[in-house]
Amino acid sequence: MRAMILAAGRGERMRPLTDHTPKPLLAVGGKPLIVWHIERLAQAGITEIVINHAHLGAQIEAALGDGDRWQVSISYSAESSALETAGGIAYALPLLGTQPFLVVNGDVYTDIDYAHLALPAGKLAHLVMVDNPPQHPAGDFGLVNGLLQEDASHKLTFSGVGVYHPDLFVTVTRGQPAKLAPLLKAAMRQQQVSGQHHAGVWHDIGTPERLKQLDEWLSRS
Repeated sequence: MRAMILAAGRGERMRPLTDHTPKPLLAVGGKPLIVWHIERLAQAGITEIVINHAHLGAQIEAALGDGDRWQVSISYSAESSALETAGGIAYALPLLGTQPFLVVNGDVYTDIDYAHLALPAGKLAHLVMVDNPPQHPAGDFGLVNGLLQEDASHKLTFSGVGVYHPDLFVTVTRGQPAKLAPLLKAAMRQQQVSGQHHAGVWHDIGTPERLKQLDEWLSRS
């Protein structure tokens, strides 16, 4: 299975840190956020990785190169301006192939075991859900009998890690911005989105304060 790391966001809430450094290259625990993902993907045996970028993308390519130092192969999907999540994935489909692929948000830190993620037969997406963090108490979707639902009494938060079938993006015009949530919700209404709950480590690095907290936590670990 191939993997894509989403790294095209501007990181407005991370300013001024992201004025001169792309968000995925911000360091925690002595290495850039995105390197943690690359290392975990390599450990899981996933060696073909696509990274999209827009803001300061040349820095990302210069820092990571072709991935040889991690025994992986990195391809880049350069966007002249950020295409949002679904738009970015659709734009990168020629690099991702025709089989289901893993997508990881570049601005999270997690110990999710990528080796054990797969797309069940007949589904368009499989999302990893986590407990709701303080900054997102309402959650995103409900997980009921292995299926995700838009309307549920109890909701969990989407971790930013999922496995997708290329067909999920068939309605997205390549090169045009598109959000992921509407595609997922439409597929959920057709019971085509499965999910699982991850109870382990997960951090959303959305602000400089949360970046600092994670860095301090990793330094103590």
